[in-house]
Amino acid sequence: IGSVLSLTQPTFSPQDWNLTWHTENPDFTQCFQNTVLVWIPCIYLWACFPVYFLYLRCHDRGYIQMSNLNKAKTALGLILWIVCWADLFYSFWERSQNFFLISPTVLGITMLLATFLIQYERMKGVQSSGVMTIFWLISLLCATVIFRSKIILALNMGAEVDAFRYVTFCTYFILLLVQLILCCFPEQPPLFSETVNDPKPCPEFSASFLSRITFWWITGLMIQGYRRPLEAKDLWSLNKEDTSEEIVPGLARNWAKEWAKTKRQPLSMLYSSKKQQKSDSNGDVTEEAEALIIKPSQKNYEASLFKVLYKTFGPYFLMSFLFKAAHDLLMFTGPEILKLLINFVNDKHAPNWQGYFYTGLLFVCACLQTLILHQYFHICFVTGMRLKTAIVGVIYRKALVITNSARKTSTVGEIVNLMSVDAQRFMDLATYINMIWSAPLQVILALYLLWRNLGPSVLAGVAVMILLVPINAVMAMKTKTYQKAQMKSKDNRIKLMNEILNGIKVLKLYAWELAFREKVLEIRQKELKVLKKSAYLAAMATFTWVCAPFLVALSTFAVYVKIDKNNVLDAQKAFVSLALFNILRFPLNMLPMVISSIVEASVSLKRLRVFLSHEELDPDSIIRRPTADAEGSIIVKNATFSWSRNDPPSLKSINFTVPEGSLIAVVGQVGCGKSSLLSALLGEMDKKEGHVVVKGSVAYVPQQAWVQNATLKENIIFGREMNESRYKRVIEACALLPDIEILPTGDRTEIGEKGVNLSGGQKQRVSLARAVYCNADVYLFDDPLSAVDAHVGKHIFEKVIGPKGILKNKTRVLVTHAVNYLPQMDTILVMSDGEISEMGSYQELLKQDGAFAEFLRTYANAEQSMENSDANSPSGKEGKPVENGVIVNEAPGKLMHRQLSNSSTYSRETGKSQHQSSTAELQKPLAEKNSWKLTEADTAKTGRVKATVYWDYMKAIGLFISFLSIFLFMCNHVASLASNYWLSLWTDDPVINGTQQYTNVRLGVYGALGISQGIAVFGYSMVVSIGGIFASRHLHLNLLHNVLRSPMSFFERTPSGNLVNRFSKEIDTIDSTIPPIIKMFMGSTFNVIGACIIILLATPIAAVIIPPLGLVYLFVQRFYVATSRQLKRLESVSRSPVYSHFNETLLGVSVIRAFEEQKRFIKQNDMKVDENQKAYYPSIVANRWLAVRLEYVGNCIVLFAALFAVIARNKLSPGLVGLSVSYSLQITAYLNWLVRMSSELETNIVAVERVKEYAEMEKEAEWSIEQTAPASTWPEEGKVEFRGYGLRYREDLDLVLKNINVTINGGEKIGIVGRTGAGKSSLTLGLFRINEAAEGEIIIDGINIAKIGLHDLRFKITIIPQDPILFSGSLRMNLDPFDQHSDEDIWRSLELAHLKNFVSALPDKLNHECAEGGENLSVGQRQLVCLARALLRKSKILVLDEATAAVDLETDNLIQSTIKSQFEECTVLTIAHRLNTIMDYTRVLVLDRGEVVECGSPDSLLQEKGIFYSMAKDSGLV
Repeated sequence: IGSVLSLTQPTFSPQDWNLTWHTENPDFTQCFQNTVLVWIPCIYLWACFPVYFLYLRCHDRGYIQMSNLNKAKTALGLILWIVCWADLFYSFWERSQNFFLISPTVLGITMLLATFLIQYERMKGVQSSGVMTIFWLISLLCATVIFRSKIILALNMGAEVDAFRYVTFCTYFILLLVQLILCCFPEQPPLFSETVNDPKPCPEFSASFLSRITFWWITGLMIQGYRRPLEAKDLWSLNKEDTSEEIVPGLARNWAKEWAKTKRQPLSMLYSSKKQQKSDSNGDVTEEAEALIIKPSQKNYEASLFKVLYKTFGPYFLMSFLFKAAHDLLMFTGPEILKLLINFVNDKHAPNWQGYFYTGLLFVCACLQTLILHQYFHICFVTGMRLKTAIVGVIYRKALVITNSARKTSTVGEIVNLMSVDAQRFMDLATYINMIWSAPLQVILALYLLWRNLGPSVLAGVAVMILLVPINAVMAMKTKTYQKAQMKSKDNRIKLMNEILNGIKVLKLYAWELAFREKVLEIRQKELKVLKKSAYLAAMATFTWVCAPFLVALSTFAVYVKIDKNNVLDAQKAFVSLALFNILRFPLNMLPMVISSIVEASVSLKRLRVFLSHEELDPDSIIRRPTADAEGSIIVKNATFSWSRNDPPSLKSINFTVPEGSLIAVVGQVGCGKSSLLSALLGEMDKKEGHVVVKGSVAYVPQQAWVQNATLKENIIFGREMNESRYKRVIEACALLPDIEILPTGDRTEIGEKGVNLSGGQKQRVSLARAVYCNADVYLFDDPLSAVDAHVGKHIFEKVIGPKGILKNKTRVLVTHAVNYLPQMDTILVMSDGEISEMGSYQELLKQDGAFAEFLRTYANAEQSMENSDANSPSGKEGKPVENGVIVNEAPGKLMHRQLSNSSTYSRETGKSQHQSSTAELQKPLAEKNSWKLTEADTAKTGRVKATVYWDYMKAIGLFISFLSIFLFMCNHVASLASNYWLSLWTDDPVINGTQQYTNVRLGVYGALGISQGIAVFGYSMVVSIGGIFASRHLHLNLLHNVLRSPMSFFERTPSGNLVNRFSKEIDTIDSTIPPIIKMFMGSTFNVIGACIIILLATPIAAVIIPPLGLVYLFVQRFYVATSRQLKRLESVSRSPVYSHFNETLLGVSVIRAFEEQKRFIKQNDMKVDENQKAYYPSIVANRWLAVRLEYVGNCIVLFAALFAVIARNKLSPGLVGLSVSYSLQITAYLNWLVRMSSELETNIVAVERVKEYAEMEKEAEWSIEQTAPASTWPEEGKVEFRGYGLRYREDLDLVLKNINVTINGGEKIGIVGRTGAGKSSLTLGLFRINEAAEGEIIIDGINIAKIGLHDLRFKITIIPQDPILFSGSLRMNLDPFDQHSDEDIWRSLELAHLKNFVSALPDKLNHECAEGGENLSVGQRQLVCLARALLRKSKILVLDEATAAVDLETDNLIQSTIKSQFEECTVLTIAHRLNTIMDYTRVLVLDRGEVVECGSPDSLLQEKGIFYSMAKDSGLV
């Protein structure tokens, strides 16, 4: 109605004002009632009609059947029309004034229009209409005003009552009310809509208009989430317009159009450049001319991705523009109404109702603002979500068609980043982008209103604000550089941690944990230094951010009262200005953020555009026809191929024809283009010229097997339909049966990413089985037999590829190096340097004696020797698969529990090659391991965070600092409240002779309070930041110490990813996320409390209202946090499959294209993205739900603050009213912040919990024990005794070693031998106490090793481990991490280890940087470095775990001879795999199944003809 007043002021004469405003009982004039109030709803509906009509025509949701609800609405509409026109005819009959004719006519037509819209909406499937609801609401409001005045009239004058018009009006009023009520109920869903078939449709579209604007429709989910943690199955399906299949094609189409415009030019360019090459000797001039012609067209046009995105998402996004503008205007009504309220309190003669009217207006504006703002946010977030979906989908589709040369320009990681990081940036930007115009608008409006209020003195405040902007910008820049530095340290630290965790076994064996702990802490120290600097910066930033509004107010008010004696600071000026300054603060702080986020998004836009503009494969370069003509199955004529358009051709003038059903081999030296030929046939290469036909479907087996992260069965079937008998046949032929028996759940076993739980040979066979199963016409094999063992290869060739195999009637092209299969081929292509040099059958080519014969000679010798060794070895028997060199049938029960000496195979490849008699036994540890892994990821995350975690964090900071920070927070807020209270006292100072007294005192105290507030802010900011650093130092130190103290078994069952995650993600959260969140949380809490205190001071009666509102608030917040936490988790859980699936697709893109499975993969990707968005969408809505509820609580506080102020206006000074209302206006923002922050705090404090988790884990024995520490010279003799020794890996497993009684005298050389799994390595583990004894004891030189500290023991025994592990760092660090030895010692040991020449040739000599894992040294050299370590330590007992790794014989001999000469008087225990190394040892222990079965000198054992003899026989030593 306020708007009505302003619209029609000119039509009021002064006496009208007396009737309407300056009166205790306000009313409108008859004339006004009959014109303006009737026309407002009509104008609204007619204005909406054209736009709405067009919108409905475009968005057809289906047809809704006539229902009783609809019939009722229509009937009421018609009755309304009849009522209006009854009025009209009555007026005709009366022949009365004009407006009695005009108004009913207009109203009647409008009612008809409304009825038409009700029907039209039904036909277009609108279930609940906002336009109509608002129309009925406005009509009812206007009618209410008229109704009231009619009642007053009837009561007062009693006489002239126009009975007919009264009756019609009452009918009209009641009908409107009924229409409005009916409008709140939604219609039933349209026929044929998706929601009918949907198991869990999203309730959004079937909800009523009111439910949608208040987000009431998600409440069901919130209640569910509050009762129990949500699961994926509780989520609704996405709305149709948010799904990938709706969104992505739109963007793809628009981009294709845009890209087509640019594609026209490059072709002409290429063409012209070819002409230049051919130009003759005097062609210089023409060349110039051509270049000139080309240039303009080149610059002419670049595909603009922004334009495309705008085209696709613009229309929907435009709505947000309108909402934002409306909201910005409404924002300024608060201060304006506050001004009127203060005037009202000042003016003791104003009628009471005006105060209530202002209060009501304030509340209505606030509520409208809330609804509009959150509609706006909802649109932005949904747009952001759609943008992300579209971008991910488009990138995925593009990745399936780009050429290989384009693939090379960006790594897999970069492309995945496009999908994760860049798409995310657009999502974030969508919510900000409107600030670009809205922030300046808000600033200009605020300044205009301030100028009206205070005049030019505003400029002082603005100057302060503008000054703070560059200061903030500089700080942001600085923070960025610090962040970079910190990231660098963090990366180094994580890299080191990664290595420590991967080589933890070696660290423990060498007792090097302390040295590495120091290294990590050194990096951490650097990191904390940077953190400290950025903490100071953050404190400065907080200081400026919190004190800015105060400084601005201070400068403005100071200037205002100093300019002119007569400038009086009254309540209205002071508090309205404060409210406006608070509004100003937000856009000014947002602008830098928005600009930086736009810059980031533009970078992302460019990267995306580059990726989407890559060349695509030409689908028509290879003609794929179904088999019909008789010529042959593959025909290639004069074809030349290259990898990309600009490369030189890698295959030149290829001609061949493959008859149908024949078997062709392609052979040649390495790198002669064999694989390229297959790629060319698949259409992966760029065809320069020629003609290629491949008839029928194609199956392809790549050289490096590509395995999906799915079950084994799904990998083989690969999207075809299941055919049981065929499947069995394929598995048998590909020799997969034994492997399937080994796997824990047969062919339903999930295969990890990149096939981690399969060996190379198994992967290759799965890849082969996939091709065989798909039953294509043409088979292309890229050397599939290289990764499998010889006899398995033979089996596969016979059963699958060869002339008698499953595929004998298909066309097969086999690239191979195996010479022995060549005689069975129909034709052999010999390639050299990208050309086919010879072609023919085996016999023909031998006769020609060309390149092929030479190829045979080089390869045949190597093959021959392999064949011979194969015949002798026990693995030669057919059908027993040999993988990883473990013969599968040995020692069935033990293999699983044997800890393979290189622990990695135990933890990563469980169940790779372990065949077992009882699968139950096998499944137990596996199931245990998996369940362990799962709980590992999830335990810390469900339910609320316990209070103890917060207490732990406070203890980590230090209790003194914690309480100090809380105290400083209190000081700050007390000062802030005091300064504002002082301001209210100041404004109430009486005005004498046009000036206030004591202005200077007031100003001085105000300033002083402000400065003390600033000091407190700075103090608490510093204290919290520094405290945070103390906490992160303390927590990291503890975590590191505890992890290093954990026993080996802990590392074996914890995936290293989990541990690294703790050190990176969780520690990072503790470092840089928790302190600022704590600051904001505390700040918001105190702000809210402060606002409540002020309101209570001004109007103590508010004490009745605040507690119930507080309860509502807490209730809503608990509801929200429970659901939102779970939704966040579901969203992040469903996010990783999107990326891993994408990663997988990029690796296997040639296979997908060969099998023509692109459609299925695109569909899979869409499904995964939709799964992710399914969890994301409710979480957006949940945020909106919460915000609307909370802001309503805030709006209620505003309402009551104003209301009580109006009620108590006679007791209150205007200053206090201003103070309490301006505080209450801010409270909404604070409440919002508070919930956001408390849920953030709860999400992030979990990091502390997860870091503490490892503190409670079991630890290994003490590192050193003072009391029992042996003498420094121990062991002098080196005598080792095992007395009844037994060992087990875990409490619930059997003994691995039992009842071992052996005495080894000082200086003896002992060999330990035994079949796989006999317990050889377990013996060394026991000696080093990696596992503690289960029974018995080990005595070294009279001291029981179980009694001394671990480091005391491990420093005194040396081991040369099986797999040589080096750490990244200098060579010197790798030999002597504690810096105990001089350089001479190190050089001497290097000389003895035969490394001196190599090291002295290096530029950095001893400081040579070893790469991660020692990658830049050969395996042999690494083994020698380990030998040098042993020589440096020179202890009395040496354990040599003989390398099964690929150490060449030469290195092996070097090591053996060095050990013989250098460790002459030491005790040496060797775990031997090659028996020839220990034939000259003093004694040999033969272990079998964990017991010593034979012991004696090698010669005597050979005489006994026992186990040792049979092993020697196998090795060919006897």
